[in-house]
Amino acid sequence: MATQDGSEEVIMETEAKPKEAEPLVEDAEATSHTDAGDTTTQDSSISNGDDADDDDKEMVDLKIIWNKNKYDLKIPVDSTGAKLKESIHSLTGLPPAMQKVMYKGLLPEDKTLREIKITNGAKIMVVGSTINDVLAVNTPKEVIQQEVKAEENKKEPLCRQKQHRKVLDKGKPDDIMPAIKGTKERLPTVPLSGMFNKSGGKVRLTFKLEQDQLWIGTKERTEKVPMGSIKNVVSEPIEDHEDYHMMAFQLGPTEASQYWVYWVPAQFVDAIKDTVLGKWQYF
Repeated sequence: MATQDGSEEVIMETEAKPKEAEPLVEDAEATSHTDAGDTTTQDSSISNGDDADDDDKEMVDLKIIWNKNKYDLKIPVDSTGAKLKESIHSLTGLPPAMQKVMYKGLLPEDKTLREIKITNGAKIMVVGSTINDVLAVNTPKEVIQQEVKAEENKKEPLCRQKQHRKVLDKGKPDDIMPAIKGTKERLPTVPLSGMFNKSGGKVRLTFKLEQDQLWIGTKERTEKVPMGSIKNVVSEPIEDHEDYHMMAFQLGPTEASQYWVYWVPAQFVDAIKDTVLGKWQYF
């Protein structure tokens, strides 16, 4: 019995060894599966972390208005003007290069919406057209611009010409807006006023961005001019008063159709040109 019992014990021990080995393999496989599961879980947590970061961003709700259509857009308030154009492209199909985006003047691409102080519910006006339309409009404008520059090179400074001296010699208007030389600013929210026109009468400029119109107002009347019909805008600093410019809006095909405005504050000159002609101009 003892020998048999001992043999049985040996047999049991011998048989028990492979039985003990099997769980080891299973444990290794289970460990392998667990490790793989841990890897999957880690990847998922990283992805969720990214989503959480997006959720933490401060958002702003905007109303995009283009071509008489309205679109709702939710975008991080720290997005730049360039990023806003990309989002508008996704909504409307209008390429960023063809967009003229306006919010209290032409929207700067390098500043964030927070810096521009855009708030929830703000209306963003977008003006733009197809490439073919732009080419049709810009080709004659480019030719006109080149012709104007060539003529300017031949002539004496505009402010010395007799037709302009009779207005400039009246001196700076008492109620003209303050000017800052060497500075570029966005258009103010109020009309530019206190300036003279060619006849020496007071004139004010109102930029109606929602209608894409420039309103030229005098004591007698207000002329509403579509910005797309303005062929060119030229300007020149006034001698001895370089913080102010004289500026002409070409309303027709020749220089005879130029509407002159005197004593335009220098800091708004570039903003006026960008708003009327658009940054997507080829010249």
